[in-house]
Amino acid sequence: MSFTTGLLLAALLVLAAFYAIRWRIMEQRRSHAGAVAPGTLRLGIGFGTNFFDTLGIGSFAPTTALFKLLKIVPDEHIPGTLNVGQCLPTLLQGLIFIAAVAVDPLTLISMIVAAVVGARFGAAVVSTLPRRAIQLGMGAALLVAAVLLMLSNFELIPGGGEAVGLTGPRLLIAVCVNLLLGALMTLGIGLYAPCLILISLLGMDPLVAFPIMMGSCAFLMPVAGLKFIASSRYDLRGALGLAIGGLPAVLIAGLLVRQLPLYWLRWLVVAAVVYTSLAMLRSAVARD
Repeated sequence: MSFTTGLLLAALLVLAAFYAIRWRIMEQRRSHAGAVAPGTLRLGIGFGTNFFDTLGIGSFAPTTALFKLLKIVPDEHIPGTLNVGQCLPTLLQGLIFIAAVAVDPLTLISMIVAAVVGARFGAAVVSTLPRRAIQLGMGAALLVAAVLLMLSNFELIPGGGEAVGLTGPRLLIAVCVNLLLGALMTLGIGLYAPCLILISLLGMDPLVAFPIMMGSCAFLMPVAGLKFIASSRYDLRGALGLAIGGLPAVLIAGLLVRQLPLYWLRWLVVAAVVYTSLAMLRSAVARD
């Protein structure tokens, strides 16, 4: 293990502990009138979405679809709930894949820093948006996610090359795009699929996408998540379900399962995401 890899893993462990403690302290200062325990349904959503997230499908789009279809999280609280609840499972994913897959340290760190900066400014904006603006934004973002999933299913995404790092103009392009993807994460559009496409287009080994995209999300989500917690623009029970249910799912998928035939599941996710996107847009344009 290189010095840089060890440093990143140590930073992720410290960040995970800080985030969990800070989240607990911030919620203890609030009074909760209703139930706080997530319940079986939310825990199941957390387990299922994070299991397949670890295998590369992504969790934001299917989680949004389930929240919308089951009506368990208000639309305006979905972006915050995703960023708050999926944070700890994503930190665990980052630990697993940064340790397992070799990638050029400069490329990895540069893209992670860019995503964190994007998320910092994105969360500040999204946490103040009204319900209709969030519905419109998430509806459009989900359509983009559905298109990316369809491209993946039809194998139209570039296959990539063998490089494990970038230099010069290609590195600059990767950093700029990842900054934008970090900002879009706070609106509820996942980073995994577009990051995989970016890395493939730039000629890198697609396997390298896993530590880059999971490392980017692992470092940016605590920044965005704490912003949403501070503003109370998220659903606590939904977030707890994602976090508690997601951690064992990541361990099982990342350390034991590794790979599954996911073709038909991807198409099911596409259908659910398209439906949810149209429902979001319909809610946004409907009269109050």
